[in-house]
Amino acid sequence: MNKLLTATAVLATLAAPVFAEGDIDKGEKAFKKCKACHTIEADDGTVIMKGGKTGPNLYGVIGRTAGTYEGFKFGNSIIAAGEAGVVWDEETLAKYTADPKEFLKEATGDGAAKSKMSFKLKKGGEDVAAYLASVAPAPEPASE
Repeated sequence: MNKLLTATAVLATLAAPVFAEGDIDKGEKAFKKCKACHTIEADDGTVIMKGGKTGPNLYGVIGRTAGTYEGFKFGNSIIAAGEAGVVWDEETLAKYTADPKEFLKEATGDGAAKSKMSFKLKKGGEDVAAYLASVAPAPEPASE
């Protein structure tokens, strides 16, 4: 019986979502700076954090290819970053929010890359990324 409980606990730990080193509660508070441009609205219309529409909806951003939110008009540089293989994870998103323009230059190899996001989140990006991961949709089950 103990082996079964131990195995169940190990499996539950392995199946739990992995969050960055950020603090989810701090990230929720820090996201208030982001909501001037971004909203977090679930696919079913549930508003998690009401915000602006200047930037794309950030629901489900973790795991999304950069520059691919349907219905949003992205700049060329972020689309190029996505085409170059940038998929948002917590670490990548934290790095992007610290200096979007520099991130895109590095990701695309284009020294003239630009970002529509002019705001720089000098600290707390890992917290915001952890918060966004925490409000993301459940991951799709792996197909066999």
